[in-house]
Amino acid sequence: MNYSQLVTAVQDYVENVFSTTDINTIIRQAEQRIYNSVQLPNLRRNVIGYATPQNKYLLCPSDFLSPYSMAVIDPTSGEYLYLLNKDVNFIREAYPSPTYYAKPKHYAIFGPDYDYPRELTFILGPTPDLNYQVELHYYFYPESIVDASSGNTWLSENFDSALLYGSIREAYIFLKGEPDVIAAVDKMYGEAMELLKQLGDAKDRQDAYRSGQVRYPVK
Repeated sequence: MNYSQLVTAVQDYVENVFSTTDINTIIRQAEQRIYNSVQLPNLRRNVIGYATPQNKYLLCPSDFLSPYSMAVIDPTSGEYLYLLNKDVNFIREAYPSPTYYAKPKHYAIFGPDYDYPRELTFILGPTPDLNYQVELHYYFYPESIVDASSGNTWLSENFDSALLYGSIREAYIFLKGEPDVIAAVDKMYGEAMELLKQLGDAKDRQDAYRSGQVRYPVK
């Protein structure tokens, strides 16, 4: 299902023609709800950054939502050391002196930096002693179908039922629809999301060799 087909389907279901601004807002709200309800592999991104000597702060990517993992790469051996995610107060207490320099072992989301008030930063503990490559896996919002030049996204191509019913739900709420109609759409949306969660939160996180086939309770 591409963008044009989605817009037509939503408007046909609710029997209303929306302005471009309104329908785009409806679709974005549906996508946001879906992406915050299930952990899909396509919501993860990998980047390489650089920690510099005597600088305990590391700038987050601009599209960063939450961390999945962070590792520093030893410049000599090339070995990966995965850092433990902690609170800022832990970093401050464990490494009270910012002039204690060593290979980082912990990290925390620190907050906006003075020079970048709209960007988040990480704080590393201890303060890096060398130049380290840092590999960050993190969650982000993928491109909305509203903005996709192809008119398609992974969600619209692989699980359009969740996107469709999610958008219809948002459209009925926008129109202040009847509670019983919204409840019926909620049920269809919930069924679509249950299937999507079985994929993202179960099937994509194990294999038959190690974990056996995925089993679900018989209803």
